[in-house]
Amino acid sequence: MGILVDRPARGRHLDPVSAELPPLELWLVRHGETIRNSDGRLSGWQDVPLTELGREQARWLRPHLAGQRFEGVWSSDLARAVETAELAFGPARADARLREIGFGELEGVPFLEIPEALQRGLLDFEGFQAPGGEGVADLEGRLRAFLAELQPGRHLVFSHGGAIRALTRALGENRFLPNGSLAVVDWSARRLRRVVENELAHRFGG
Repeated sequence: MGILVDRPARGRHLDPVSAELPPLELWLVRHGETIRNSDGRLSGWQDVPLTELGREQARWLRPHLAGQRFEGVWSSDLARAVETAELAFGPARADARLREIGFGELEGVPFLEIPEALQRGLLDFEGFQAPGGEGVADLEGRLRAFLAELQPGRHLVFSHGGAIRALTRALGENRFLPNGSLAVVDWSARRLRRVVENELAHRFGG
């Protein structure tokens, strides 16, 4: 995606918090910069590689993850997330449910060139539906299915801006992380613990 925005969340669309949930902590990492990010173009399921800056952003994360123990290490199956995982931590188990929202006919199109109504929908992240692609509800549905299969404990997840935004909205937040940045979430309590923004993320993107 090519938008960086924090807006008040309008509701919790993923599963509501329950006092009976076992402890589950998510370390959510957004992949490093791609050429689509630097060009301001939408990239959902297009398999674009990291730029050299994106690789540097991934390496910058390594000290923040070193020495941590995780029940599982996961990644979107798209190359930009897989490579970020390898450079920042090590091999990860790929899962297509962690992909960015599928932009369909909007893939590769500059954000500023898509219709104004779609721009607003994407900025609000509420009721957005890409022509020939996914809507926010589709994204939330596959993320819900992924989370339902996780064992209790701490999990490291390398994913995308829109996917992480969907998860933080379930906390009452609305975070669109810069490239190569980290959000630590107590999912059981639906609480954002901390955000580590990549010091090399001086460009906006998705």
